[in-house]
Amino acid sequence: MTVIVIIDDEINILKSIQRVLRHEPWEVLTFNDPHQAIRDLSGRRDIDVIISDYRMPQMNGVELLQSLKEQCPDSIRMILSGQVDMEAVLNAINKAEVYRFIMKPWNAEDLVITLKNAIAHNQLIIENKQLAETVRAQHKEINRHVTELKRLEKDSPGITQVDWAEDGSIDFTDEF
Repeated sequence: MTVIVIIDDEINILKSIQRVLRHEPWEVLTFNDPHQAIRDLSGRRDIDVIISDYRMPQMNGVELLQSLKEQCPDSIRMILSGQVDMEAVLNAINKAEVYRFIMKPWNAEDLVITLKNAIAHNQLIIENKQLAETVRAQHKEINRHVTELKRLEKDSPGITQVDWAEDGSIDFTDEF
């Protein structure tokens, strides 16, 4: 199941986003305290998207997302804010690798579409990592086979040479 975390010090904002997302097949976790979010999300690897308010009294959204990036490295991170200056945008992108900024007030439809796109993007990234790992494992296996073939050829010259018939079978006509 897709898990979305929303962190905002304003409970009304959390409830409003929950209402917008109530028809989606996602588990939505909300926190109004960033420190509690950090504690509760510690060790969780199943978080798909984290949305944090930018301005909170205890900690700003970039600091929070940076901390959660270490705990949940495969999560997509977003900032929710009523006002953002260019320095804050660059800071969020560079330090917390923020995927998107969502401006307050948000459009409900746009918020859902943004989350769907983020989830799809995240799934592609995870799939790409898995495929890259598969390719690395296959390269390792191929290299092992090549090493063995070279050893066999060195020990018994010509042993790895095969005569192929047109139908793809091995041609043994010269062997008998």
